Amino acid sequence: METGRKQRKRLPLMRLKYVLMVLFFLIGGIPLFIQSAVLTNSFRQNMIESRKADIQNRSLILATKLSRAGYFKGSSSQEETLNTEMDAIAQSYSGRVILVDRDYRIIRDSFHLAEGRYHVAPEVIRGFRGESRTSYNYGKCYVVQTMPVYDSVEVEAEEEERPVSGVLLFISSTEMQRKELKSTGNTLLILNAALFIAILTAGAMIVRRVLQPFYELKNSLRKVASGDLDQNVPQGSYVMTAQLSEAINETLRRLKTLDRSREEFVSNVSHELKTPITSIRVLADSLMSMEDAPIEMYKDFMNDISQEIDREAKIIDDLLSLVRMDRSSFVLNRKATDMHEMLEQILKRLRPLARVNNIELILETVRETTADVDEVKFSLAIMNLVENGIKYNVKDGWVKVNLDADHQFCYIRVEDGGIGIPESRQEQVFERFYRVDKARSRETGGTGLGLAITREIILMHHGIIRVSSKEGEGSSFLVRIPLNYIEKSGRNAAADRKENGGERPGESREAEE
Repeated sequence: METGRKQRKRLPLMRLKYVLMVLFFLIGGIPLFIQSAVLTNSFRQNMIESRKADIQNRSLILATKLSRAGYFKGSSSQEETLNTEMDAIAQSYSGRVILVDRDYRIIRDSFHLAEGRYHVAPEVIRGFRGESRTSYNYGKCYVVQTMPVYDSVEVEAEEEERPVSGVLLFISSTEMQRKELKSTGNTLLILNAALFIAILTAGAMIVRRVLQPFYELKNSLRKVASGDLDQNVPQGSYVMTAQLSEAINETLRRLKTLDRSREEFVSNVSHELKTPITSIRVLADSLMSMEDAPIEMYKDFMNDISQEIDREAKIIDDLLSLVRMDRSSFVLNRKATDMHEMLEQILKRLRPLARVNNIELILETVRETTADVDEVKFSLAIMNLVENGIKYNVKDGWVKVNLDADHQFCYIRVEDGGIGIPESRQEQVFERFYRVDKARSRETGGTGLGLAITREIILMHHGIIRVSSKEGEGSSFLVRIPLNYIEKSGRNAAADRKENGGERPGESREAEE
């Protein structure tokens, strides 16, 4: 099924302007021409029906006169008058009047072409049966009216009982009306063409007006594509363009934030890498400037140089760790891990550091559990939290690690009674190279990357981390990870990242070293 969808050809790209113009043509032009055709046909039908009714009335009047005058008996004194009237009527209607007697012989023809001939036709036969019939020949454009002429002797009798003495055939051409109708149709066609051109012109103006916000949006995006991230995309006049502009402006804000974060990161990296080198250079120059430096001073200087080298190496290692974690190909070696045992090992490693300032390390396990984690990397994340709690604590302080779980998640809370984090700084604590107390970080050997690494590791485990702190009272970091690691789609991963407080550097809301 999926393969079939992939093999289905995609439609070629089309300009929205042309699509809208086609819609205008379909909505405005086609109904216009359909209306024209319907009106023309209606005019033609009305013309034919009117002509047929007129011919029928004239034939009825003429048949009545012929019946009362006894025309078919050959003794009528009004024969000459009636012949003249029939010729006049035939001429006025561009037609022909034919009279057929009982023997089916034509006794009168207004064209004087068929007199004396016999005319045995279905309509004549029906006429002698007393039927009156009107028909129209659409191919040759003429009306045929058949009208029975009754015997004058039985005028008072019922029409069904009166004998038919003859049949009147009235044939009338509609050629002139057809030409008039054609002329009217041509005029209507010209009018429709003018209206269609007006509709297209108005449509083009409306389409241009409708698409103007999209043109402005396109021009703004071109400026953005050229590198102008300060460009503000206008919202336009429509809900859709407003939503697009809002989404694009939000993306631009994120890009500018990331760009600033990148610049700050590069600046911070340069500064952090340069500081130990500068210290080493100063120490080395000082030693070289002293000709007879005491051995004790020499050892002190070399010890300081060694510490700066170690600090430089630590910064480089942390940077490499972050770079590796930023790559999509970074792989976690996950396995079911006893979280209680892992936390015990972490605290065991950090107890020597805690004893220096007499910091008490406490592990509380509410519920023992196992979780699918990369033990090495996840241990590093928790170790950074505990180590920060030790470094940023007060003398004779404490650091408490609490482990709990439910049916879906594992919860690890790291609390300390240390110096705390100002509320105004808590949104920045996960930024790379950010330090709340820079002087104390330098004293304790901090690089400003520990919590950035911690957050990345937790995100890789589809977890979240929260911080709550009050200055002078200590800090609390809560880590939540799923017990069972499940590969997530890009949308779910983005949702987890949003829940964690945003994108990578510069947009986190959680904690920092």
